[in-house]
Amino acid sequence: MHRRDFLRFTGLASAGFAVPSVVSPAFAQQPSAPWRLYEVTTRVEVLKPAGVTRVWVPTPLVSDTAYLKAFGNTYHSGSGASGFTTDDKYGAGIVWAEWAEGAQPVLEVKSRFATRDVSVDLSQPGYASPEQGAVLARYLQPTELMPTDGAVKELSSSIVKGARTDMEKARAIYDWIVENTHRDGKVRGCGVGDVKFMVENKAWGGKCADLNALYVALARAEGIPARDVYGVRVGDSALGYKSLGKSGDITKAQHCRAEVYLQGHGWVPVDPADVRKVILEEGGGKRIDDPMVVAARKRLFGSWEMNWLAYNYAHDVQLPRATRGKVGFFMYPQCETAKGRLDPLDPDNFRYTMTSREVA
Repeated sequence: MHRRDFLRFTGLASAGFAVPSVVSPAFAQQPSAPWRLYEVTTRVEVLKPAGVTRVWVPTPLVSDTAYLKAFGNTYHSGSGASGFTTDDKYGAGIVWAEWAEGAQPVLEVKSRFATRDVSVDLSQPGYASPEQGAVLARYLQPTELMPTDGAVKELSSSIVKGARTDMEKARAIYDWIVENTHRDGKVRGCGVGDVKFMVENKAWGGKCADLNALYVALARAEGIPARDVYGVRVGDSALGYKSLGKSGDITKAQHCRAEVYLQGHGWVPVDPADVRKVILEEGGGKRIDDPMVVAARKRLFGSWEMNWLAYNYAHDVQLPRATRGKVGFFMYPQCETAKGRLDPLDPDNFRYTMTSREVA
């Protein structure tokens, strides 16, 4: 166990998970929402190591928000070296481990954190403190998979035609995605988030990392800061949506959400991809005008149910000590051996399990 993380883990937990003392000023809070404490355990085993083997596991957001407070991480790598770091651009938390040739690589990471539902009242004037200019500039930039010019800009301009304010534009983009895309159950994992391919080929099917990345790219193309928030579901939904929650074994429960920055309101939670998930999966499938879908569509522009752990906002991530290039986003455990980067969705070579439990 690593002493620094242990002290934060036990000290904060024993103090009771109070409202975060350090919260980004650009977040609107929902003071009445209760905090819930969770523990997520990730266990990684590399079944076919070759040469030096390295593993990386994402951790909860390192900066507290109105909806999440991290209580630290503990990690064990047996005979391997391990540590915690953050990436330079986005501050994504990363537990890394490395084993010499001949070792049997196993890494276990435990993370504790508290969450509470978040909601922003967009019907009233907002008074959130402004976000730092450098932060907003970061979330206007294109990424390797999310351009903001060319066909993406042409599409965004057509969607927001007639809208005057950033809020109207942000809502128009959200509605367009809900009405014109679909969740494709055949897509592996959460998708790859290749917005350039989606737009140029009018390929409107995908999963959360595709549909919410599309939202982010279209908003950025209109000069509105937006960001993907990569994470994993950690509890069942209390709102009656079987498709929007997962507890216990969460190995395959990864989920990407999005935030858009609106002046006065700060970072506003959105999730058009989960509206499409409700349409596809609830009760064997729903029409877009079904009351359950209508309710989800209304709720998911401005609020999140926080039965979900947020990891990071990172794109084009250079993993520490990696020799095999960047990953488009960091939501799954990652691994590389002397033979190359392993597929995190390939259990024959790279096995991991994730479990969640509510502590209090």
